[in-house]
Amino acid sequence: MALLYPARAPVLHRPRLACRASSVPWGCDTDSSALDSGIALQQWLSQAGLPIQKVELKNVGAGGRGLVSKRMLYKGDRLLFLPATLAITTESEWACAEAGKVIRAKDLPEWPFLACYLISEASLGKSSPWYPYIAALPRRPGSILLWTALDVETHLSATSIKDRALQCVREVEDTFNDLNKQVFMKNREEFPPEVAINSIYILASLLLNQVFNLKSFKWAFGILFSRLVRLPSLGQKLALIPFGDMLNHDTEVTTFLDFDSGSKSITCTLDRGYESNREVFISYGKRSNGELLVAYGFVPSGKNSEDSVSITLGLDPADEMYEAKLGTLKEHGLSPQQSYPIKLKGWPVQLTAFARLITSPPSQLHRYSELASAATEEQGRRMQPVFTTEEQMKAYELILSACKQAIAASKNYLESKEVPRHGSLPKLASALCESELKILYRNEYILRSELRNLRSGKNSGLLGKVGSMFFRD
Repeated sequence: MALLYPARAPVLHRPRLACRASSVPWGCDTDSSALDSGIALQQWLSQAGLPIQKVELKNVGAGGRGLVSKRMLYKGDRLLFLPATLAITTESEWACAEAGKVIRAKDLPEWPFLACYLISEASLGKSSPWYPYIAALPRRPGSILLWTALDVETHLSATSIKDRALQCVREVEDTFNDLNKQVFMKNREEFPPEVAINSIYILASLLLNQVFNLKSFKWAFGILFSRLVRLPSLGQKLALIPFGDMLNHDTEVTTFLDFDSGSKSITCTLDRGYESNREVFISYGKRSNGELLVAYGFVPSGKNSEDSVSITLGLDPADEMYEAKLGTLKEHGLSPQQSYPIKLKGWPVQLTAFARLITSPPSQLHRYSELASAATEEQGRRMQPVFTTEEQMKAYELILSACKQAIAASKNYLESKEVPRHGSLPKLASALCESELKILYRNEYILRSELRNLRSGKNSGLLGKVGSMFFRD
């Protein structure tokens, strides 16, 4: 069960993303019920120890919910102070103790453990102490998990995150299938018929065999993708933070949720001020628009300095030095096909080194190891191999070709009259294509300018070696 779970910082603005899959029988659905259940959650938390807040839950843009300032807030102000006992972690007590024993005995990683916990508590309805929180969770999380593979293939094929989206769905499904075989289906053996007359055991059996299905599992992972927080002060411990997870994401904000040892609560420190009745934001981490779509179901409409497009280059099987290059790449932990992020400010040095290796002639065999090392993330930040003008041009031409192919794919999707345009996913896919096109066009311009100047012996000044992973300032 090796999932590539996102190493996420705190959570985000979640415009509602409709999905084709049928929903689970718990959580909130309509906008009015979502706000009502959120207010009920805050009232429950207040009774459980949440102090009077400087923010309140309201409906904000695109029909979503967010926390809005009740008065003027200043940079450095601290919010929430949610008692740590009101956060959901792997240490939280299970309302169905027997189901909890079964799951704990399997020593699961945090993600699938918390997914099982959510489903167990949700299925108990009002019998769970977490009912007010679960009732406030969306019935349809804004996650790619609830879309079909055909939807992803149709609408994300022109983007750089299609493969990642499909992999994400496959990994969650594989995790469920593993758990179903190793845990859920074996529940009858662990709770034999002669003991099943006990109502607690019956409940545990029902939970593990009937409630723990793929639909509820995807719902739980969708909730975790969009709301789970890593708490730096607790060694990156994962937690769900009721009420705190109503804070939406802003790409320019650096505020994040964390545990405060002094108050033993979950807080956040504002990185800017807010006027009264303004929505307060936090950061979900440094993420591209594609990553935000996969995990949270939205594409930012404004500037995102962390936005990037993944460009993939690969060895040509017809290359007479294919085996030598392939062997060198494997020695450095690289694959014959590698993907690298490009941003508005340029591309990483590793991409140039990989392109240079691909285009290297047999006479450069002695440099293969150096180039492969420079194409790795760790070494690429320190190594900047020296290229001749001709070598640099070949590398840039290969990168330019990849950019042009990506541009053509995005334009074809946006201009196609055969692709279904109804529903939210086509709109989100179009928004993502448009944001990726900005990056691609910018890098195409830089590459064309550099190639033109390399041919004429000039230096355009667009590229320069800097202390980051990018050539350009």
